[in-house]
Amino acid sequence: MCTGKCSRCIAFTLYPLALISIICNIVLFFPGWDIKYAKDGHITEEVKYMGGLIGGGAMVLIAAIYINLTEAQGCCGNRFGMFLSIAFAAVGVAGALYSFIVAVLGLNNGPLCYDDGKWTTPFKNSNSTYLANHKLWAECEEPKNVVQFNIGLFLTLMATSCLQAVLCAIQMINGLFGCLFGLCVKKES
Repeated sequence: MCTGKCSRCIAFTLYPLALISIICNIVLFFPGWDIKYAKDGHITEEVKYMGGLIGGGAMVLIAAIYINLTEAQGCCGNRFGMFLSIAFAAVGVAGALYSFIVAVLGLNNGPLCYDDGKWTTPFKNSNSTYLANHKLWAECEEPKNVVQFNIGLFLTLMATSCLQAVLCAIQMINGLFGCLFGLCVKKES
C-alpha cells in the first residue's frame, strides 16, 4: 500500500475513535444519567482531567486531520508533508497516552460516590481490588450503578486510546517511509 493511502486509512480510522473518546468523556460528567451530580460538583476527579476530551479527542483529531491531508496531492502530499505527519502523529500518540493514563487512574481510584453519609472515593486506598469484587460496589449508594458506569466508560477510553496510540505510531513509521521514499503517486500521461 502506498504511504499516502495508508495515511488516509489511518486518518479515517482515527476519526471515529476520537469521537468515541469525546463522547465517553462527556458522558462521564453525568453519572447515573443525571445532571445534578455535575451541578453539585460530585464528579470523579479523573473525569475533570478530560483525558478523553482533550487527549483522545482533540489532540488525536488534530493529528487525524493533518494525517488525512498528507494523502492529497499538492502542498501537503509531498515528502515534507509526510515529515510533518510524523510530528502530528506524535501529538496523537501523546494525546492517546494522556487519555490512557487518566482512564487507568480513574479505574484505579474508583468513582466518587455517596457512602456512609458523605461523598468519597471509597475504593481509592483499599488494598483489595474493587473491580473483581462486585459485592463492594454496593458501598456506593448514590449515584445508582456509578461503579459499573465508570468502569465501562473508563475501559472504553483505555481501549480506544490504545488503538489511537498504535495507529499514530504506525503513521509515524509510514510518515518516515513517505519522507524518505516519497509518495507513490500515479503520474498522468
